[in-house]
This record gives sequence, structure tokens and C-alpha cells, in this order.
Amino acid sequence: MRKRVIFITGASGEVGQALLRALAQNPQNQLLTMDLHPLPPELRALSAHVEGDLLNMRLLARLVSEYEIDAIYHLAALLSTRAEIQPEEAHQVNVEATLQLLKIAADESQWRKRPVQFIFPSSIAAYGLPDRATKAHFQRVREFEWNQPRTMYGCNKLYCEQLGSYFSRHYRQLAVEQPPTIDFRSVRFPGLISADTLPSGGTSDYAPEMIHAAAQGIPYACFVREEARIPFMVMPDAVRALLLLACAPRQRLTRQIYNVTSFSLSAAQIRTRVLAAFPDADVTFRPDVKREAIIDSWPADIDDSAARMDWDWAPAYDVDRAFSDYLIPRIKERYTRP
Repeated sequence: MRKRVIFITGASGEVGQALLRALAQNPQNQLLTMDLHPLPPELRALSAHVEGDLLNMRLLARLVSEYEIDAIYHLAALLSTRAEIQPEEAHQVNVEATLQLLKIAADESQWRKRPVQFIFPSSIAAYGLPDRATKAHFQRVREFEWNQPRTMYGCNKLYCEQLGSYFSRHYRQLAVEQPPTIDFRSVRFPGLISADTLPSGGTSDYAPEMIHAAAQGIPYACFVREEARIPFMVMPDAVRALLLLACAPRQRLTRQIYNVTSFSLSAAQIRTRVLAAFPDADVTFRPDVKREAIIDSWPADIDDSAARMDWDWAPAYDVDRAFSDYLIPRIKERYTRP
């Protein structure tokens, strides 16, 4: 008899750790996690954890033989900065591994006679505005606008959204009345900021890097100019968005890919808030042409009205609460405790 589980990939990452903590609060959730790296010691009791590569088909086949998968939260990915350096590896990790998991979910759905839920965090990187003037003109971008990403990571995310939609709507659909193969749902996150885990190579990580450096008394040179602006969200809201979307009645959903966001700030505005909390912080600006160009291709803000209407999304943390109640006190504590 296989054990029924919720399967989380990329569980050792920033979003993965926060999601694992949240799902583990419900004792009825039996969790299976997977990552190339071990879980932090304080999280190891929360799940059955497997260290391994999602491209290892023998390992995935063994897991399927041991576990009945109720839902998949597919968080594992090669992030934008590294993906630009190693685009072929990014395609393998971000696309081919996703395709294998979608096939597993489809097989499991067929065996169970009901769809396996597949939750896929996408990214603002799926957008691609051509220049700063266009970005200034289109202030709040909707899901179906400017889907011309300029990075390998963005291309990967956009294509995987389409793969998920295909597997949900068309894969093995021999009759119009046949139920969906899988229940695919995706959120496009803005830049994410966590107080509990360190930044891990995302192009939007100048925001958390700035705060963490200031808390440690380390000088920080921001790799975008002061006026550069994108939307952000703190990690508790990111996890909450995933869980809200997963719990939403399917009949309420009018689409499969949803924007979610909280607040939009320029790099200078982030610096101002950091200096208010850490007056001695040394934060300067030394733009990196390539990384800044990626930020310039992302919208200054995104329209999340569909998520608000369909599944009652609203961030719990606006910009003031994000800094005063979550980021500043938690990051201060991180670097002052023994």
C-alpha cells in the first residue's frame, strides 16, 4: 500500500522551507520533499526527505512506487542569474524536470481516476518589456501582456506554464467530456524577500541582499541604479498565495496562471527604508549592465485583480508592515542572537 503524500520539490530553497513549515502545521498532511541539498536540521522531522536530482528517472520511479501523490508543489528551479550563465543546464532543470513531473502527475491522475493538483510558482521573469520608455508607459501589466521574456529563466517559466496548461486541458483528452488529466495552477511571483533564508541568486535579490548586508554591517553595492523599480512580496505572503490558490474551488478559477503582488519600490526607496532601520549602513549603487537590463525588462508593477476576484487574494503585508513587522525585526534578530 503506497503512502499518500504532498510532494514538494526544491524544498531546501527559500520558498520551499517556508512552504514546508506552513504545510506541516496541519498534522493530516503527510509530506515528501526532494532537493539536491539536505533540509536544515530544524526542518528534517517535518517530512520524508530525498536528496536527489529531478532528472534521475530511476529515483522518481522509485518514489512513485512508494508514494501515492495527492499534490505536487514544484518549486525546484535554476534561478535567473545562474540560468544566464548556464542556459543549457537551466533548460534541463527548469523545463525537462517539469515535463517529467507533469507526466508523473498525469499517470497518477489516471490511476487515481481524479486529477492530481500541480502547483507551479512562476515568475515576473515571464514578462519582457523592450525598453525603459515602454516600461514607464505600461505601469501595471496583466497576465497576457508582454510575454516576451529576455532571459532563459523567463523563457523556461513561460514555457512551463504552457506545458502545465496543455497537460491539464489536452493531454490524453480523447473526449470533450473527459475530466482534466491534472489540475494545474500557477502563480507569477514578483521579487520575493525573506527574513529567514539568504538570497540564492535571483535577479531581484538586490532587495534582500541590501537588508541582510545592512544588518550585518557589511557594505553593499546595489547592482541596479537608484530608479530601477519592480514589484515585491515578502515570503509569508508568497506561501499564503500558494496555499490560497491550492484551496480555491476549481469552478471559481477563470484561468490557470495568476499574477500576485504586494508593493512596488525603487531601489532608492528600499535603501531609504534600510537606512531608517540601520542608520550606519553603507549602501551604494554600482549598476551591472546585464543584470540591470533584466530588471528593466520586468514590469514596474503587475495587475493581480484576477487573483483577487477568483480566489480572494490580498497580501497580508503592505510595504509598511513588510518592513516594520517582518523584515527589519526578523533580520535584526537573525544577526544579533547568539
